Amino acid sequence: QVQLVESGGGLVQAGGSLRLSCTASGRFFSSYTMGWFRQAPGKEREFVAAIRSSGSTTYYADSVKGRFTISRDNAKNRVYLQMNSLKPEDTAVYYCAADYGLATPTRDLEYYYWGQGTQVTVSS
Repeated sequence: QVQLVESGGGLVQAGGSLRLSCTASGRFFSSYTMGWFRQAPGKEREFVAAIRSSGSTTYYADSVKGRFTISRDNAKNRVYLQMNSLKPEDTAVYYCAADYGLATPTRDLEYYYWGQGTQVTVSS
């Protein structure tokens, strides 16, 4: 069983930065692919970024490429999402997800474990 807890959300002006963290419980964090997804009001949940267990392979949505960076610290059971040059359209609840053996880390349906989410609001 894995429990995920996100933190680091908040209110920021457009052009600003935030760093989200996701802390995982359990013994096998280093085996999991970790993903970040977001859901804005009235919209479907969408993929943001993912990172394979070793940290050597990352994936990004086109909308955040060049602005967001995903990273992980397996010794601390944490995954991070550094968000720079934030835009009002980045406003959403951001969710951390985990699973292993994923064929397509960009698909939310492939992840079994989810956090409760953290709100990110970007003002114009």
